Amino acid sequence: METGMIDRRRLLGLAAASAFGAAAGGRALAESAANQWFAVTGDDGQPVPNLRVPVELAEEIEDLPGAIWGGPASAAIKLVEFYDYNCPWCRSAYEQVNVLLRDNRDLRIGLVNNPILSPMSAQAAKVELALLKLKGATTAHKLTDALFATPGRIDGPRALDLAARFGADRAEVERVADGPDVKAMLGRQMRLAASLGLIATPSYVIGGAAVLGYPGPRTLARIVADTRRCGTISC
Repeated sequence: METGMIDRRRLLGLAAASAFGAAAGGRALAESAANQWFAVTGDDGQPVPNLRVPVELAEEIEDLPGAIWGGPASAAIKLVEFYDYNCPWCRSAYEQVNVLLRDNRDLRIGLVNNPILSPMSAQAAKVELALLKLKGATTAHKLTDALFATPGRIDGPRALDLAARFGADRAEVERVADGPDVKAMLGRQMRLAASLGLIATPSYVIGGAAVLGYPGPRTLARIVADTRRCGTISC
C-alpha cells in the first residue's frame, strides 16, 4: 500500500493549507494571549488564550457529524476537544481528558478531529471516522485511545493496522475512509474549528468559551470546576 492511500491529491491541498495555517496560527496564538475573553492562567503561569464562542456555533457542535461523545447525554457540563493525532500536546491532553471524564460524573466530553498539522494527520482522522461509521462510537473511541498511545508519527497505514485489531476489515475501512461521507464529515469538523478560531491543537470549547492550546492538567481541571460553579471558565 502506498503511503498516500486515501487520495493523496486531496490531502496535498489540505497539507499546504495546514502548513500555512499552523505558521500563522502560532503568531496569532501569541498575540491573542494578551486579549483573553476570560482571565485564565495556565499551569506554567502564562496567560491562556481564549475566545467567546457564538451561541450558534456552540449549538452546531451538538449535531456535528463524526464527533465521538463520552459521558451522560444529560450532563450539566460539556467539554469538547479538537485535536490532531500528530500534535505532541494533544497526547498529554488526551490523558487528562480521560481522567476528567472518569472523575466527573456530570461531565460530557466530545472528541473532534482538527488535523491541521500534516496530511498524515488527516489520513488517520479519516480512518477514525470510517471506523465510526462501520463499528460505532465505542470502537472508534478505542481507536482514538490506541492512536494516542502509539509513539511516533501517526498516518493512515498505522491507523488502519490498529483498526484491524478491533475487528474491522482493513480494505473496507480504507474504502469508506476514502469515500464522500467521510470526506464531508472531516471537512465539516475542520470548517467549524476554523469558524471557532481554533488556531492551535488541542483546543477546547466549554462554558461559552474556546480555550486555545493545552493549559496543563491543573488548569484544565480548574476550568471544568469553574464552569460547574458559575457557568464560565473563570469565576
